Amino acid sequence: MIADPALLLRSLFDRAVEVADPMRSLAGHLPPRPSGRVVVVGAGKASARMAEAVEAEWGPCEGLVLTRYGYGRPCRGIEIVEAAHPVPDAAGLAATARMLTLLEGLGEGDFVLALISGGASALLVAPREGVTLAEKQAVNAALLASGAPIDRMNTVRKHLSRVKGGQLAAAAHPAQMLVLMISDVPGDDPAFIGSGPTVGDASTPADALAVLDQWQIPVPDSVLASLRAGSGVVPPDDARLARVANRIYAAPVQSLNAAAEIARAAGCEVQMLGDALEGEAREVAEAQAQKALRIGAGLRAGDAPVLLLSGGELTVTRRGDGIGGPNAEFSLALALALRGASGIHAIACDTDGVDGAAEVAGALIGPDILARATAAGVDAEAALARNDAHSFFAAVNGQVVTGPTLTNVNDFRAILILPPA
Repeated sequence: MIADPALLLRSLFDRAVEVADPMRSLAGHLPPRPSGRVVVVGAGKASARMAEAVEAEWGPCEGLVLTRYGYGRPCRGIEIVEAAHPVPDAAGLAATARMLTLLEGLGEGDFVLALISGGASALLVAPREGVTLAEKQAVNAALLASGAPIDRMNTVRKHLSRVKGGQLAAAAHPAQMLVLMISDVPGDDPAFIGSGPTVGDASTPADALAVLDQWQIPVPDSVLASLRAGSGVVPPDDARLARVANRIYAAPVQSLNAAAEIARAAGCEVQMLGDALEGEAREVAEAQAQKALRIGAGLRAGDAPVLLLSGGELTVTRRGDGIGGPNAEFSLALALALRGASGIHAIACDTDGVDGAAEVAGALIGPDILARATAAGVDAEAALARNDAHSFFAAVNGQVVTGPTLTNVNDFRAILILPPA
């Protein structure tokens, strides 16, 4: 018997975040501190916490790490710089330039530790010649609103950059480089974590142009001209990458498995739907709602509750002018598809604590969510049409607000299906 479904679901999410905390998980993947010059660089929403964990093991280090506003951590040697995410700003531009300068002139006997997590793509900003920061910001905003999958967005970002697609690692050549990564991308491909600043890439500027065309993403003429002129993306077999080791040490599946352990201990039967789901948030919600309803219809009194777990990165094609994100939109679309079905509760949150551009991790729903909306005078269907899920859940007290979690293993979704009493 689960007395408080919402409390259980929140505990599952909290556990998923906890096991991905760099202070708990990074130390075991560090080698002994090298004896020569060591430089630490990094970027992402978890990077400052990663740097803090490094100095807890190695002591003060030389370096510079770039993270999102509000995600900084105290370090004794590594400089932590905060900048904007998901749309880059001048602080990120200046810090990236300083990072590249720091890597210049390193020799074969030097060692670079790079700390990369989700969010690095927007934080590391060094536009190609002929493209301004304002134009890069416009492209980034258009990509985010397009509904394109994250790997397609990152293809465009790489070819408009002087640091992504292996170029950060190339800047450190001939030094040895170890890259520790927290994955926030479906499939855990290192080339797509933060747009792969330390990973070679075989894509071409023509591929980036094809993404812009397929998703009808408007960009300035200067951006098109830059892509047609080529790019500095580093091929996988480039000699400058020969001394680079990229290692993913934390990934979504680990967090989902940790949450599953708690659910099983609470008496649930757990069904994993995958850690790499992609697609439109409202469409995935509809499919998972139908699965939950079928399972619920087959449960009898005394049966074990069923928990559906999934991760990955869903997208939202912006159609309205509301405030939303993929997790809140998933939750709202799920509530509408369930129509108050008895015994079904759910949570959907981003493990970095930020769903879309809002300082909200996601949302919790239960069978009474639509009734609460009616009582509050809120139209759920209209909110979904406007992509205004965050406003909807604020009105019905359904938001999950964590503040900075200092990690990022992407979306966490759990649907709890209770048997009849």
